[in-house]
Amino acid sequence: MRILLIEDEQSLAQAIKDHLMAQGEAVDWLPALADAEDTLRSTRYDIILLDLNLPDGNGITLLQNIRKRGDVTPCVILTAQDQISDRIKGLNAGADDYLVKPFDLGEMIARLAAVSRRYSGNPNPLMEIGNLEIDQANRLVFVSGRQIDLTAREWAVFDQLLRRPGAILSKRQLEDALYEFGAEIESNTVEVYISRLRKKIGPEPIRTVRGVGYRLEG
Repeated sequence: MRILLIEDEQSLAQAIKDHLMAQGEAVDWLPALADAEDTLRSTRYDIILLDLNLPDGNGITLLQNIRKRGDVTPCVILTAQDQISDRIKGLNAGADDYLVKPFDLGEMIARLAAVSRRYSGNPNPLMEIGNLEIDQANRLVFVSGRQIDLTAREWAVFDQLLRRPGAILSKRQLEDALYEFGAEIESNTVEVYISRLRKKIGPEPIRTVRGVGYRLEG
């Protein structure tokens, strides 16, 4: 997933970013609201992690603004405000979930995955595609009943295809799931990971649409 993290507490932001990147996710971090709206206009994200009390304003204002202009990017609020009224305000502004600090990073990952699945239209984490069985919640893949181990980045590419079965994803869209701002992108990275996935799960599910991108079939 490509994730935008808006959090001013540097140690927490770094811990969240490190944990997500270890899972193969791409994370862009902003410590304030100043550039957030422009960033969201220029880059497509799978999810937003949003703190409320930021140096230059309240995250609720940002959330209200992007919802007003039709941006439906899933949003999970991170905050130390634990009053029920605060949660209601955040949810009414368009948040999809709410984590109160301090929180467990493992729980955060699970909540992000659940919100993302709901937006993809399939809240069920279990999928079957041909001879493949996939448990998205636990990142498990079985081929004809045999478990296949995927690296974090192999999963990141596969996960993007799983979210939009039948849809064609461009090389750029898959790159966005792997790299944060400023990262050096090698020209053949996507091809390398697609090749590795095909060797592990078989060549049939992932089809190349020449000159356009890749599609998950079945």
